[in-house]
Amino acid sequence: MKVSVVGAGMVGATTALRLLEDRTATSLALIDVVEGLPQAVALDLAQSAPLRGHTIDIVGSSDYGPTEGSDLVIITAGLPRKPGQSRSDLLATNSEIVAGVTEEVSRRSPNAILIIVTNPLDEMTTLAWKASGFASEKVVGMAGELDTSRYRYFIAAELGVHPDQVDAIVLGSHGETMVPLPRLTNVAGRPLTSLLPASRVEELVERTRNGGAEIVALLPRGSAWMAPSASIADMATAIAGDERRVVSACAYLRGEYGLTDVYLGVPARLGGRGVIEVVELSLTDEEMGLMKKAADTVRSRVAALGFDGPSPDPGPLKKVTPSQGTRADERGGGLDSLRQESRVRRAVNQVLWERGAVTSDEIESLTRAVLERMQKK
Repeated sequence: MKVSVVGAGMVGATTALRLLEDRTATSLALIDVVEGLPQAVALDLAQSAPLRGHTIDIVGSSDYGPTEGSDLVIITAGLPRKPGQSRSDLLATNSEIVAGVTEEVSRRSPNAILIIVTNPLDEMTTLAWKASGFASEKVVGMAGELDTSRYRYFIAAELGVHPDQVDAIVLGSHGETMVPLPRLTNVAGRPLTSLLPASRVEELVERTRNGGAEIVALLPRGSAWMAPSASIADMATAIAGDERRVVSACAYLRGEYGLTDVYLGVPARLGGRGVIEVVELSLTDEEMGLMKKAADTVRSRVAALGFDGPSPDPGPLKKVTPSQGTRADERGGGLDSLRQESRVRRAVNQVLWERGAVTSDEIESLTRAVLERMQKK
């Protein structure tokens, strides 16, 4: 898979490093408007190959030519937050950057899938979809993965457990209207609400909402890059390997959760063609109200941009086979079952690809067989 990363700052450079060491890409282009920066980062990464074992081609450029024919384009370009700024404060400035970048890369790579990272995330993902003219499933935003990772870490640290024992997910917008779901959060199979008082749970939720701002306030300049790049790499791996794994991502809604014509953080199944399915969790009226509030906020900010580009046809609603279901509860479980399935899919994908190229149907068949075997035990 040919991958291009636009933006060679800390997030873009660290993402490139992770993609190289994860063997996610067969070739990688790193682009930035600052002359010399992408070339320097690319050369530095290339010189690590003898020590880290990666052998893919990597090129740095301030021209978009090397992105030609990319299968996946990751857009991190834009201004980071400063202390005291909210993500929405970056709306006007970063919208110009993202629109320009998207037009460049979509023209050169019309078959690519786009992962948007620039803040404010939900609005920039919407803008990239409009500017690219791509089908909605080919444009996805990275936010829920990061918010969920932060949430799981804060819970694990509070309770003194490994983060892998925390089953949780964060929905909604990447910002003040994100929607963590304490009611559905489990720790080693036990409900979070039975392990901590409601007041402490709310403090962890609030810390998650302000997770990025907490880091920005500690830095002399810039914003977080380690956890964001890990989240990007995880999504890229799911797409590159056609894993059809469920992650929390900013995806286009066409009726799911009662919301239409809006990009918002939801559980999304990612594979070789981008967003394959939006998984619906059973939410309470209060949680649905928070999702609607987040959607209304994103819509109003997108409208304020006044972007004149056309809205592409999102295409028909995806048809999902009855055996899959579109709701997590129809699969016989909640977040824990989704995470178990995701872990199995990742393991199956890694094992099969070590034996040579395989089809998505083979991955699907073995994943289902393993899950059925586990359920019988």
